[in-house]
Amino acid sequence: MTELRAEPGEPHSCPSCSTTEDPSSDGGPLPSSRGKLKFSLLYRRERCELLVSSLEAWGLPGRGHTRSAVRVRLLQEVPSHIPGLQCVVQEWRSRVVKSCSRPAFGDHFVCSLRDAEVEKSTLKLEVQRFDKYSRNAALGEVRVALRELKASRSLAVCAELQKTTKDIVGEVLVSLKCLPISQRIEVGLLKAKTTPPCSTADVYARIDVSCRHHRQKHQKSRPRAHTPLIIFNETFLFHMPEPPVWDCTVLVSIYQVGSDPRHLIGQATVEKSRAREASDHWDLVKKSIQQPVAQWHPLLV
Repeated sequence: MTELRAEPGEPHSCPSCSTTEDPSSDGGPLPSSRGKLKFSLLYRRERCELLVSSLEAWGLPGRGHTRSAVRVRLLQEVPSHIPGLQCVVQEWRSRVVKSCSRPAFGDHFVCSLRDAEVEKSTLKLEVQRFDKYSRNAALGEVRVALRELKASRSLAVCAELQKTTKDIVGEVLVSLKCLPISQRIEVGLLKAKTTPPCSTADVYARIDVSCRHHRQKHQKSRPRAHTPLIIFNETFLFHMPEPPVWDCTVLVSIYQVGSDPRHLIGQATVEKSRAREASDHWDLVKKSIQQPVAQWHPLLV
């Protein structure tokens, strides 16, 4: 994080963002609204720097005693056979604001960004309800395509929060094998493809399996070097209810080793009710008792 100094030039508004409501007005957002987010962007072409500042939210659902924060991700398109593949170039988190229905976070962020990268980059800002004892709840997000930026002119953004969506950052090869006699499910973690890493830290995978809404004790892989193609070649055994059920959920999460807080690289969910690929995987496992069936699944973040 770096303090942002004022730049000359008048700010201009983002053409894709709604500014129908002034944050200083007395009227609140519509009942169905997730709230609004306001911030400023500036791209300094001469320094190849992107600056994000003046984060402020209002009209958030919930009472004033909740704690909120903003996670900011700079995403960039990656040429690949995987449709929609992106890499996380930079990630920040604002300070947590307590007991405020209209939090002003006051954070300023900066990152290096070459002129040629601006056209294929997107800034994603996700407002979260912060809970230090459990998983943070996402309230909504705002995305801005950086091709709308004009060099050395501040872009003032004021937009409604939209429903949060996941981004594809890679894929993982998972094998499943049903062992009905021993009442086990064998999960094989074979390979993972990710975008080029921004850090030299190793990674590990965590495997979670839930059957009939009962979560089994998770298991972890050994640490591996974070390369574009990560070779795991490990298997994990989990208890399976009797009789066998095919609505189990397998969650593969890849994390960076030693990061505090824990940094998630990406997650893949293999579940009967999810995408068609995941459903097809379970159908093949059902037809191939005691035989491993491997399939690629997208890594999302």
